[in-house]
Amino acid sequence: MPGIFDQDLPRNPANYAAISPLSFLERTAEVYPQRLAVVHGDLRRNWSEVYRRSRQLASALVARGIGKGDTVAVMLPNTPPMVEAHFGVPMAGAVLNALNTRLDAETIAFMLDHGEARAVIVDPEFAPVMQQALALRQSTAPMLVVDVEDAVFGPGTPIGSITYEDLLALGDAEFAWALPDDEWD
Repeated sequence: MPGIFDQDLPRNPANYAAISPLSFLERTAEVYPQRLAVVHGDLRRNWSEVYRRSRQLASALVARGIGKGDTVAVMLPNTPPMVEAHFGVPMAGAVLNALNTRLDAETIAFMLDHGEARAVIVDPEFAPVMQQALALRQSTAPMLVVDVEDAVFGPGTPIGSITYEDLLALGDAEFAWALPDDEWD
């Protein structure tokens, strides 16, 4: 049965190639491992750390049954977890759905349902609207809700079952990921 991402656009030579930013991250981590990659408040991470943490995220998602064809939604500002999700989610074979942080709960609930999100990673800044959105979902499918602890924003009320750092701790930093077969993956 075709998934929701296989409909309405036939494959052709223009969109059937293995193009991915994952190879950019891998090469950058190899060539410039100690170069500064991310700055967030007092936090500094180099490319080697971003690559390792992205692989841990991918591994942790796969261990929870999230992989090819699944959707992981994120409601995050421009923070290190957002950068890592842009690499780690596709490393797991999943699709990243970066939710607009200015949307209302009803629209977010629709997007979570329509995109068939299996997980959502949320910053404490957006926890109140996400909590409302989760309550409004039509889908009864279980969803992994991951709380980011954002030192710049400050403490928030957890709404998930696990923190982002605890999820990463469950992942393998040497996770063997693969490039997508083509742009459709």
